[in-house]
Amino acid sequence: MQAPEKPGNETMRLQTLRALNILDTSPEERFDRLTRLARRLFGVPIALVSLVDADRQWFKSAAGLDVTETSCDISFCGHAILQDDVFVISDASLDARFHDNPLVTDAPNIRFYAGCPLMMTNGSKLGTLCLIDQSPRSMNAEDLGLLRDLARMAEQEISAMQMATIDDLTLLSNRRGFEAMAQHALNLCRRLDKPASLFFFDLDLFKQINDRFGHAEGDYALNAFAQILKRVLRDSDVIGRLGGDEFAAFLTNATQAESEAALTRLQEEAARYNLTSRRGYDLCYSVGQVAFDHARHLSIDDLMEDADRRMYANKNRRRAAVAAIASAGAAVAA
Repeated sequence: MQAPEKPGNETMRLQTLRALNILDTSPEERFDRLTRLARRLFGVPIALVSLVDADRQWFKSAAGLDVTETSCDISFCGHAILQDDVFVISDASLDARFHDNPLVTDAPNIRFYAGCPLMMTNGSKLGTLCLIDQSPRSMNAEDLGLLRDLARMAEQEISAMQMATIDDLTLLSNRRGFEAMAQHALNLCRRLDKPASLFFFDLDLFKQINDRFGHAEGDYALNAFAQILKRVLRDSDVIGRLGGDEFAAFLTNATQAESEAALTRLQEEAARYNLTSRRGYDLCYSVGQVAFDHARHLSIDDLMEDADRRMYANKNRRRAAVAAIASAGAAVAA
């Protein structure tokens, strides 16, 4: 038996999947309708909408199958998401990769498998719409086109869910998407006993940008800060716009020193942006940083509450410092 390899963009793929907050959710008619249709059109006993997680494949819809998930090591869909088109196994018992797979030798006794990858706009293949039969069979060009069409319909349904987790302006995760992804990352750090940090950001003087330059410029500033975050932080870090001028980032497997280094890089990148942007204002921010405490932070909400509190304390100190400088200047002038 040959276990599937991990896709090259596995970190981004899993982040995209988990941001949907779809795993382990209840059945939905919009997906069940597709698998029922697939069974009827192709005359197969089993049709699935399968989503490939880090170590399991989970079925959002399973027509003709009672189980809800299987291990990724034995999944056919784990192989299918490595392809750009439909992945077809005409007779698994004759295929060196699958002939001794327990899904072939035991229930559901797979012989025929055809899976079309479900791809998101960022190139991540989250799973498949797949067909399974206990008898060998083949697919002609018309069959392949029909399966692709059904898979595109499944992608459209998933994309509708994705739109509910993505901030339209910055294309970062919105609050819902960030909290879902960050909670998964937090659970992983807890299980593996890894360090982590959460940053809570608030843009300073953002109202003045809107008031003086207009809301279009305010949107430009928000997007500029989002791009700075993406350039400075790692691909594995979870970044989101929580709403308004608030942003957050969750850094997994990051020590205190690494987190502080990231904040230093961010400060330097923002300073470079302010030197070259020539927008008529500086992009400034306040940040609260909290290191993950396994005993005290039971959820991402606990971390965000602590970081939010520290961010406002930081903002108040900055305001007090500016006010003191202004007061000293006024005294000298007098």
